[in-house]
This record gives sequence, structure tokens and C-alpha cells, in this order.
Amino acid sequence: MCGIVGAIGTQNAESILLDGLKRLEYRGYDSAGMATLDAHQTHIRKAVGKLGALASLLKERPCPGSVGIAHTRWASHGRPNEINAHPHQFGPITIVHNGIIENHAALKKDLLAQGHQFESDTDTEIVAHLIAQFKKEYPTDFPKAVSKALELIHGAYALAILDQDSPDTLIGVRQACPLVVGLGNGENFLASDFPAVLSHTRRFMVLEDGDMAILHKDRVQVQNIHGEIQTRTPITLDWSPATAEKGGFKHFMLKEIFEQPQAVIDTLRGRFSLGDLELVLEGLQTDLLKNIQQITIVACGTSYHAGLIAKRLIEELAQIPVEVDLASEFRYRNPLIRTSHLVIGISQSGETADTLAALVLAKSKNAQLVALCNVVDSAIARLCNTSAGTFYTRAGPEISVASTKALLTQIIALYLLALLLAQQRGLLHAQTLEKHLDSLYQLPLLLEAALKQEPEIRQTAKRLAQSENILLMGRGLLHVAALEGALKIKELSYIHAEGYPAGEMKHGPIALIDEKMPVLVLAIQGMNYEKTLSNLEEIKSRGAQVFVVCNETDHELRQAYPNALLIPTCSPYLVPALAVLPLQLLAYHLADLRGLDVDQPRNLAKSVTIE
Repeated sequence: MCGIVGAIGTQNAESILLDGLKRLEYRGYDSAGMATLDAHQTHIRKAVGKLGALASLLKERPCPGSVGIAHTRWASHGRPNEINAHPHQFGPITIVHNGIIENHAALKKDLLAQGHQFESDTDTEIVAHLIAQFKKEYPTDFPKAVSKALELIHGAYALAILDQDSPDTLIGVRQACPLVVGLGNGENFLASDFPAVLSHTRRFMVLEDGDMAILHKDRVQVQNIHGEIQTRTPITLDWSPATAEKGGFKHFMLKEIFEQPQAVIDTLRGRFSLGDLELVLEGLQTDLLKNIQQITIVACGTSYHAGLIAKRLIEELAQIPVEVDLASEFRYRNPLIRTSHLVIGISQSGETADTLAALVLAKSKNAQLVALCNVVDSAIARLCNTSAGTFYTRAGPEISVASTKALLTQIIALYLLALLLAQQRGLLHAQTLEKHLDSLYQLPLLLEAALKQEPEIRQTAKRLAQSENILLMGRGLLHVAALEGALKIKELSYIHAEGYPAGEMKHGPIALIDEKMPVLVLAIQGMNYEKTLSNLEEIKSRGAQVFVVCNETDHELRQAYPNALLIPTCSPYLVPALAVLPLQLLAYHLADLRGLDVDQPRNLAKSVTIE
């Protein structure tokens, strides 16, 4: 949610900041702005709408200086307009902010009583007032003034702060919202996410909750709000700047869909050997998993669907009972968690607020924790590294708001975890394990084959583009694929879509079916196939527009439905990984044909770091 970029060095900051904001557009926003310092003078430019509006303003009125901060805002406090856009300034202090200040009303009331006046409706402006007020007590100690203000603030926030009296200093603060420091040569950076400054550095320090980073062009110091020095070990990313570019594709989402075969290869690389049948899941304390008696998976959105697939894999292969909970529900009840319990948190970003809170709750009940995420050293990863560990998916940067390759790599990683748990319990013969691993090894080739049907999927999208509703149905693991397909269609095309278990059709959804209702049925051989065909005939007999996803070898169904979306034949456990691919492409083309913003759907953000 929102995006922060900061830079301090010798180069012109404006171009660095604007480029960084472009690379953070995937996070979602409705306004943008930047501030730079030049000769103790603050220059602020803000605009409503997309970054093009800010870029045009900067051409007319540039922002000079080699230190600055910038922001893309997604409205939480106050309507999206120029006044509420970030940065906010009061006196010498200029600030940008992600998150929510929970006690903003009480703070504002106190400041108003002291004679302060506010220009915006945001909670952010209050922080600028607080810091400026403490600067009167500490006129030559910018970090101290920030620390004193932070002592009064409650909530979730990432802050980037400038003081026009300290033009050689840029301060970043993190509390429950992601913020990283990019380490350059004679220049340093702040960012909400790595891609913002990947073109300048691959060396980063990931800030932890309570950290305050004090950046100068030639050094960075991290301390807590009490001034105590903190040690944060730099990491080096192997992502290239090109991974954050479209690479010739029309949209990031389409690029990321086509990156899925390579993402699966990266997830599998080095984690098993067909020769000696050894699973190597680095990052996990596997000895802590041997005596687990029950598993709960907590996640949100697409990651929740990965959890539903994992439930089937783990229960069938390892014979361990598994519950899957929406993290936003789990955290607000009193779950039955014991010390023999494993709680797995799934999050692409590793910063999802509800998932993090659910894991904190599980830890308080002495459960073992495992994180499955894509971002190294994220908040969820750090929490779980104090328990049973973190398993990274290696999906690489995912820029489009709608998740694609993150889901697929989560499914593969969870499959590997299910195999490990089964192996630990003596439930997998070597020959059976070899078959599982061989099917995983073949998956990238099958994905490549499925991607070749993109032109046919676009033609199907043309037939559905004017629909107001779409119903998706499947059984077993294909029901989960239907849920994910429906979510993608809703997110991207704004068509109302619902995924439903086909066996439940007579218990309600059949009332919706008429000639105006398109129904997409996932019918895969060996996956309750005959039962699904019966459901398909019932739907067809009521005049619905019927579309199917089936095996490319299912000649009978292909003859009945010449426009069927096809997937190669594979292991039943990998069917959902293949089945979601044509549904991702269908959702993408529906949105594109309807002229919508594919990479940044309205009202959505990539990383939901506040409730």
C-alpha cells in the first residue's frame, strides 16, 4: 500500500525519485508527490492521479537538490486530492508516510489546543507537526526530535523525513510497515520495496520494527527511538533491474504469467535430487516438524487458495490434519492451538498485516511457526526464523497487483513441504517419492505447453467480455482453482465472478443459471470427472453459456466444446497449478479487452500492510 522512495547523494534527486515511484506503481495509489532540499530550501510538488500528472508538473517546475523523498498515496485518511497528497510539511519538517497513526485524533486535539493549524485531513501531517515541535527543544539534533515524536505515536507506519536545517540527513522509520535502505557508493536510498532502487544498488538493509535509519550520502546508521545503535546485516539481491521492466510485454501481469515456468524452476532448484531422493528445504528447522500433530495455515487472498491446495496435499501425503484459516478471521478468535501445533503463514510480500498478526497470536500459544514467502528478511520471515523457519518461494519481483507466479511457486513449495512431512513419517516409499519429484521436474515444460494456448484464450475472453456475471465450477482441487480464477476475474475485469464446488450446484447456484449466465466448468479426467460431466449437462440443459477447461487429450469433451481451454495431462496433485494458468490468462484478457488498468486495478494494493 502506497510507496516511499528517498535518496541522498550527489546526483539530482528528482530523476531518482520519479523513477523509483514508477517502479512502485504496482502498490496502488491515487496521488503522488515529492520533496527535495536545495540550499536549505524545501521544494514540494504534488499531483492527483497517475504519475504522468506529477511528471508533467515537474517539467514545468523542477525540484532541485540531491536529497529528497517521494510518495504514491492510496487514500486512507482524507479524500484523494492535492492537499491530502504527500509530502506534508510543517515548519522545517517534510514527511511522507505509509500506514495509519491510530491515536491521530488525540494527538491532533492536543496540537489544536496548542494553536496548531492543519491544512490536510491526513494523519500524516500530525507527525510533521510533532517533529517540528520537538525541534524547538533540540534545534541541532534532528534524530532526537524524531525520536521524541515517535514516543507519542501509536500505529503502523513507515516514514521518510527531511529537515531543511539538516540538508545532509535523511531519516527513515519503520513500525509494522516495510521499509528498506539501499546502500550505494556515495549515495544511499530509502524504499518501500526493493524494485524502487534496483537500478542503483542491489545491497540493502531491511529495517525491523522500531528501527530509525539515519542516512547520509556516505554512511547509514540504524538506531532505535532511544538512540541505541542497532546492527542490521546487509543483504545482496540477485534480482536484476530488468526483472522490474515489462520486457516487451504489454503489461507486467502478462510478463509474470509467462515467467511462471522459470519461477517454478527457481523454486525447485537445489531442493531435491532425483538421484538420491533427498529433499533439501533450506531455511526450515526440519527436526522441529517431526512431531507435529496438527497444522493450521493462515493466509489472505490468493495465498489462502494456496493454503487450500496445501491442505489436500498434506492430509493425503503426510496424513496430518490441516485447517486453513483466513488470517483476518483467525486473529480475532481464540483458536485451539497447542505446542504440538504447526502454524504456516503464507504471504507473497512477507508483510501482510493480518497474516503477521495471526502468526504472532500462534506464537503466544507456543505453536511452531513456518513462513512461506517471497521476500527475504521480511517481517513474517523474521518472526518465523525464531521458530521452525522460513521457506522462500524465489518467485522474484512481482509487479502487477494481481498475483500469478507467487501463487504457483507457493503451490510448489507447499508440495515439497508435504513430501518432506510424509517422508519424515515413513509414509513415502522411495519409488513413490521418485514419481512425485519427477512430476515436479516436468511441470515447467507442461506450463510452457499450456502458455501456447494464449491466442485461443483471448478469443474466449472476447465472448465473455460483455458479461456481467461468470460462474466457475469444479470439484476437489479444481474447486480451489475455480475460486482463484473467480478472484482474478473480479480483481482485473470488475466482472462479478464466483467459484463454486460443482457438487453444491443444486444447493443454490442452479437458481442463477439461465441463457444469460456464462458458466466455466473445470472438468479434468481423474478428478471426479464423471460427476463433473453430470453437473455440466445439468447446466447445459438450462440454457447457460458453457465453457470448459479440460485435458488436451480429452477428445470427446473437446469435440463437444471446440473452444475448450486446454491443459496438458499431469499428476493430480499438480492439476490446480496448471488449471489456474488459463484462468489467469482469461482474467488478463478480459481486463485488457475492457480497456482497464490491468497492473493496477482500482482500490487494490499489492502489499496490504494495514488492516
